[in-house]
Amino acid sequence: MSGFAENAERWSHETQVRPGFRERVEALMRDRWHEPVIVLRLGDLDVGFAVPGRRLDGTVEGKRLVRRFFGNILRGIGTAVFSVFALANGGTPGRPFQRDIRITGPENAMVLDLADRLRSVKGPWLVCSPSCLAVVDTGTTFTDPADAPPPSIVWEARKPQAPALHLRKSTLTWPDGSSFRFPLHGRPEEQHLRKYLEPPDTVHWNGR
Repeated sequence: MSGFAENAERWSHETQVRPGFRERVEALMRDRWHEPVIVLRLGDLDVGFAVPGRRLDGTVEGKRLVRRFFGNILRGIGTAVFSVFALANGGTPGRPFQRDIRITGPENAMVLDLADRLRSVKGPWLVCSPSCLAVVDTGTTFTDPADAPPPSIVWEARKPQAPALHLRKSTLTWPDGSSFRFPLHGRPEEQHLRKYLEPPDTVHWNGR
């Protein structure tokens, strides 16, 4: 990636995630756990599910049929508009609303406790420490942190109940084999994570 493109991406990230939010989450969880923490802004959580009893969008099969009917109509219209635009510009029609499957597991998978809580989160941050995990919601990160409400803990787990964390693969794995391959909020978050990782899988909790 060129220097211009990288600077543009960082500017876009800082516009969407204003400086100061990460620090507020770090302070909250460091004081709560009394351990060093790594705080990562999560990306788009409208992800796909591969769990028996759940639809691709994560909703329970057999429920919300009316809402799902109208949702399918809107997605169909959106896909048609996208395809016409792509063809008009020499592109190839695609499926812009296809979800990337990131949540997998058996029926009633343990991962669903976290996955269902993520639906209402507006500003999700994954917080990791040597013995704890959490997801914290700061609300929208477009605003000035000084005007934002206090961050709130949406989900929290401590060893031995916490799922296994593999930071390099961005994956949480539960004892029943279910997993969440969590998306990060762009390249700046990937770069932030690399400050703590050393190949192959060493984590420097206080940074390298």
